Amino acid sequence: MDLYIYYRVDAASAAELGARVTAMQSRLCASHRVAATLRRRPGEQDGRQTWMEVYPAIPDGFEAALAQAVGESGLAALTDGPRHTEIFVEFQACA
Repeated sequence: MDLYIYYRVDAASAAELGARVTAMQSRLCASHRVAATLRRRPGEQDGRQTWMEVYPAIPDGFEAALAQAVGESGLAALTDGPRHTEIFVEFQACA
């Protein structure tokens, strides 16, 4: 199961948000043995950027650990609106 989380951030807060997210992801990678990436949609719209955290092949219980880490990291103060979570499962891999 892969976890995708996207949200908007004011461009003026982007550097601080990036530092907080990458620090949080580093802690989660070490403590839960997950891979994590942080992506940003190119460009801005109305001074806002769209960012996405990607966590492929998450273990059971990871979502609760992530929610706790997000709270501890203070990300809500830097995002513009809610974090949207999408879950995908593998349908078919290349042979």
